[in-house]
Amino acid sequence: MQRSFRHGVGGVLSADIAVPDHERELKFYSAILTTGDVPLWREDLTNNNGTPVIGLGVRTPEYDTLPLQWMPHFQVADVAASAAAAIDMGGKEIMRDDQSQWAVLADQVGAAFGIIPVVPDEAGSTGQRERLGCISWLSLTVPDASASKDFYRQVVGWNTKPTPGTADSEGRFASFEMQRDDGIASAEICQQRSEHDGIPPVWLIHLPVDDLVESLQRVSEGGGEVIKEFSDSNSAVVRDPVGVHLALQAG
Repeated sequence: MQRSFRHGVGGVLSADIAVPDHERELKFYSAILTTGDVPLWREDLTNNNGTPVIGLGVRTPEYDTLPLQWMPHFQVADVAASAAAAIDMGGKEIMRDDQSQWAVLADQVGAAFGIIPVVPDEAGSTGQRERLGCISWLSLTVPDASASKDFYRQVVGWNTKPTPGTADSEGRFASFEMQRDDGIASAEICQQRSEHDGIPPVWLIHLPVDDLVESLQRVSEGGGEVIKEFSDSNSAVVRDPVGVHLALQAG
């Protein structure tokens, strides 16, 4: 089972970014996410329950060190231990707040992500709640998927499972599911191949929309670009007006 939006170690609750030209970016995301007869998102970029899921902030001087990427927040058992493990394995710590207990890290190839303590699930998780505008999936495409999955296994606490049918002639798998202890997959790490041309080695947040065709049309109209469409998963990788990549998925 695949379910990124989840409470517990390895679960993902939110993602954020600090962008230049904030007003234009907010207008862009409000347009591409609120499509269809039953939009899954509101214009303030919270889901239809009013829950903050993605945060679009202004790029003030204090955030100049952050990469221009959407950064998912992974829940971990111990923020300090995870940050230390990331550094030991060739990553780096970009920002940290011990008082609030969070940190922003980057892996060996520069993909940025946040780590936070486990957040209690006070309301309980349901399929309906997840559909109302939440991060539906996460993917990372890298030159060495095996090394990256080992990095995140140590830093986040995920288990790893090779994706069936992706092994090459030498038995090397091209895709790995990153799973919580309960077997639910939160993300996927993929080996860079020709079908991934144009997709950078950053964490792609997959955001569900009610009408994918309309959303992709609005991407182009709003100054963004559709990089690649995937008919098998009914999704597409797009680039926003300031160059940030993400994926849109039919909800």
